[in-house]
Amino acid sequence: MSAVVVYKDETGKLAGFGDKGGRAWSKFQRAVRELEVGETLDFEWKKPRSPKFHRLFFVMLHDLFDRQEQFADVDQMRAWLTVGAGYCEFVPGPKGRMVALPKSIAWAKMEDVEFSELVAAVWKFLRTEHAQRFLWPDMDPDEADAAINDMLAGYER
Repeated sequence: MSAVVVYKDETGKLAGFGDKGGRAWSKFQRAVRELEVGETLDFEWKKPRSPKFHRLFFVMLHDLFDRQEQFADVDQMRAWLTVGAGYCEFVPGPKGRMVALPKSIAWAKMEDVEFSELVAAVWKFLRTEHAQRFLWPDMDPDEADAAINDMLAGYER
């Protein structure tokens, strides 16, 4: 299956993004022009997530990573947050018990609305006593709650 990212160029016309995108866009246009009567062409489209919001979320993750006391790897922390937010699949583990695996949050896998819902769920999870006690086991619960709320206030839109 072919894929192409399009944008509106300086002249106001749609164009493929980058060299590869330009070639893919040309192929798509040719396929549309060459359709015979009764022939079909199937395609899907989506609006990618906001790059600004995407960056903001990852800045927040790194900010949280620098403040927390449990994880030595930011990707492991992100996976834990994703599962905590409920964005996961349950599969049988090696001994048959169900385990949660985080779903991918890759740029191409999630549109803006779905990503915004995930971020809201992550922030909601971070405000739970469970998450705060895990991230800061020795901190007073009221202090942990105040700290996470202060931090998140700078990121919520």
